[in-house]
Amino acid sequence: MSKFGNAARDGLSPADLERVLREVGAERYHNRHPYHHQMVSGALTKGQMQAWALNRYCYQSVIPRKDAMIIARAEDPEFRAEWRKRIEDHDGDDGWSGGIARWLKLATGLGLDADDVKSEKLALPGTRFAVGAYLSFCTNRTLLEAVASSLTELFSPVIIGERVPAMLAKYDYVTPDILAYFDKRPTQASRDSDFALAYVMKHADTPEKQQAVIDALIFKCDILWAMLDALAHAYGEKGNIPPGAFDPEAA
Repeated sequence: MSKFGNAARDGLSPADLERVLREVGAERYHNRHPYHHQMVSGALTKGQMQAWALNRYCYQSVIPRKDAMIIARAEDPEFRAEWRKRIEDHDGDDGWSGGIARWLKLATGLGLDADDVKSEKLALPGTRFAVGAYLSFCTNRTLLEAVASSLTELFSPVIIGERVPAMLAKYDYVTPDILAYFDKRPTQASRDSDFALAYVMKHADTPEKQQAVIDALIFKCDILWAMLDALAHAYGEKGNIPPGAFDPEAA
């Protein structure tokens, strides 16, 4: 059992619950993953960078769908109005003027074909399974757990602060325009995580609910970690690319 397995056994004050949630992120968020460390050190090949962008698109594209599932389950109109901003951030006003479109711009800026990226057919099986598990979690678990799983956004500004300067400094084919997706994300993530954290603090009012939200955040960290595990396995030194997945050499 992990150190967080019984963290809420005796009940936690809101301050202690927040402390535990932040400890989860400090220990398990994917900025600690070796693939991320390779990226920010400048050690990834262009093919590995392309594989990251292509596979990450699958995650980006599912975010508004999982948020729509959360909204559909929420009875409070004020909650729905606030959470709807997340969908607008990713889809934009017309479906292709938000974060997903900016991520596609990142992927094509790295030399990928837009249709290949959007089809998701070249994504790793591990990526698709992880993304599907996240959508299923937000669809089938309690609303409180679904909201808590989004609290990885507490740590998003940290990884963006590491990733963007390093990519611009270490990879001469990466430009600020290619990385435009990240321009708005720290502000959006802070806004969204403040709301989600306040919701969790209010509604996680029993030891059982507190443990559930801790476990939900661990689950989400595991999803993000598993996606980088899949990339490292397929595109690392041994090169175990599954049949049908993106192959940098073939591309």
